[in-house]
Amino acid sequence: MATDPSILDTFFEECEDLIVALTEGLTEMRDGAEDDETVNAVFRAVHSIKGAAGAFALDELVGFAHKFETVLDELRSNRLTTDEKLLRVLQRAGDVLADLVEAARDNIPANRDQVDPVLNELQAFLGAEDDQPEEEFVFEAMTLDFDSAEDQSGYLVSFRPSHEFYACGHDPALLIKALNELGPATISVDETALPDDFGEFDWEGGYLTWTIEIEDLATDLSILEIFQFVDDLCDLKISPRDTPPPPSTPQTIETEDLPDIVTTAAVEVAPKEEEKPSADAPDAATPSPGPKADAKPAKRNATSLRVDPKRVDRLINAVGELIINQSVISQRLEKAAIPNASDLFADLDDYKLLAREIQEGVMAIRAQPVKPLFQRMLRIAREAADGTGKDVAIVTHGENTEVDKTVVERLADPLTHMIRNAIDHGIEAPEQRKAVGKPTQGVLTLTASQRSGSIVIEIADDGAGLNRTRIRAIAVEKGLIPADATLSEQEIDQLLFAPGFSTATEITNLSGRGVGMDVVKTAITTLGGRVGITSVPGKGTTFSITLPLTLAVMDGMIINVGGQTMVVPISSILESIRPNTSDISRIGLNGELLRIRGEYVPIVDLADRLGHPRDERKMTERVLLLIQTEAVPQCALAVDDIFDQRQVVVKSMQGNYGAISGISGATILGDGKIALIIDPDAIALNAAPRNFEEEATHVAAS
Repeated sequence: MATDPSILDTFFEECEDLIVALTEGLTEMRDGAEDDETVNAVFRAVHSIKGAAGAFALDELVGFAHKFETVLDELRSNRLTTDEKLLRVLQRAGDVLADLVEAARDNIPANRDQVDPVLNELQAFLGAEDDQPEEEFVFEAMTLDFDSAEDQSGYLVSFRPSHEFYACGHDPALLIKALNELGPATISVDETALPDDFGEFDWEGGYLTWTIEIEDLATDLSILEIFQFVDDLCDLKISPRDTPPPPSTPQTIETEDLPDIVTTAAVEVAPKEEEKPSADAPDAATPSPGPKADAKPAKRNATSLRVDPKRVDRLINAVGELIINQSVISQRLEKAAIPNASDLFADLDDYKLLAREIQEGVMAIRAQPVKPLFQRMLRIAREAADGTGKDVAIVTHGENTEVDKTVVERLADPLTHMIRNAIDHGIEAPEQRKAVGKPTQGVLTLTASQRSGSIVIEIADDGAGLNRTRIRAIAVEKGLIPADATLSEQEIDQLLFAPGFSTATEITNLSGRGVGMDVVKTAITTLGGRVGITSVPGKGTTFSITLPLTLAVMDGMIINVGGQTMVVPISSILESIRPNTSDISRIGLNGELLRIRGEYVPIVDLADRLGHPRDERKMTERVLLLIQTEAVPQCALAVDDIFDQRQVVVKSMQGNYGAISGISGATILGDGKIALIIDPDAIALNAAPRNFEEEATHVAAS
């Protein structure tokens, strides 16, 4: 029988969440959190992946997960000691498990060169007694067989189903019968929460708690196997049999009576005894044997709702059309010369606010934290460190920063290149670091944050910094720049993004083929972003990627340039200026500087930059937009006029027209005309004179 693709998709979506939980747990263990709960959380993640993968006959994934969970079981049973070697192998096993999930999702064979060495390392911690053939790992529900240990003390299982448990169609009787098959069992039910008066019975309340004492069971793996799909739908506790059960007045139930006494009423999970609300928290729900009519059930955590991305895309397109329609109405009202006091304009303002609120809500649906992306990059960084023989600590900040899902997906390849380059070229070898007084362990830091409507991701290393003299020499050797070219430090740094540029002296798995950083810049530019570099010799290098939070809608300034209506992203504009004569200074033959708050910034004539005839009007008769870019810290764009500030729907031009210098996209205005969206970074790049800093200093001195 063929597997339903939608069910398989759900499995891989669940695996993503489990991989996140696994990575978090392993990171906590590396950071020193070796408590039982952390180890158990890691074990449960691996065990859940294995169990579900077995249902889809993903044998390679099941086999590896089995070996992985067996080592974790030895660890949580205190038969293995946590040390640096074990933690390193566990992290590598987590990386391989994630790769196996991806391989199964893409229906490609696993890379045995990566899988087998880690399997051997896991086996080394187990010894020969666990060396079982992989065909024994094939999943059969509730029939997995495990080796028994000498001390078979058994386990005590207590569970109380929640409302969602029954809503999903689960039956406690089936779980209890499955537990009874594991060995001799004593089953009891706690009925003390039942109300005395049937009139007070709440059909949505929870009353019964089941306790099953299982003898002759050496491990709880088979118990977890039974509860693997419902453990988040009930209050489940599993403990060794010698642990005394919580005080209650249970009624012992014979196994053959189970179908008759198991209730299917919906129940809610009550707070644990030690977590009862205090007297000064009147709004909290307090459990009692006989709940009052106005008592509120305890709340469970909000559940997530999985939505087909295509549906979200259609909704985003509809929101885009809504925004365009709002612009159409605005322009038609202006052409109709309706008085501003008209109620129509008040209604239009309400329409604008509603459209923005809907747009922000839809964007929030597509937004997701960068944590899964960062965790994937941690795996890349560990592989690169192992491949270069360097000791590198990876630190992350801002993992919960949210960004459009499309942006996150398309960031993976650029970040991979940058992280590999940072480890291969940036961070020195341990002996070199020791020679200059640095710790032998290098540090690579990944940071995500939101700034002024954009997301900024930084990749920073504490390595040797950029060798600008060598970079310049290689650029001359490869014919990228003339030998007598005068370049600023920023321009030398930007040579790293030139096609074919590489500082590697030999080809390795990580670098040396002349492909990498130019791919990074192309990918980031395609996303409407920019890349910046900050480097201090001997201290390290930081690459900054600035991207829009969403690729669908943005706030823009509508301007007039050479008779054409265009849009400048609001996120790039610091302020708009009507300059006075004293604010303008000449530089070179045609260059001009804007003096603002004691500093000089270059003025770029936008019409001239885009190939329009140069406007002969004085700068004092035009409008200057002070923008911030990576190419030039500040730059003033000279435009003819400013019309409005509004939301615009971003349409890509790459597919139809290819890359256009200075243009990042287009939008449709209210009158149906198309307006190009300016790329401020491309406009400012190389627009300022190369000797700008020297001449600006000269102008300031004079």
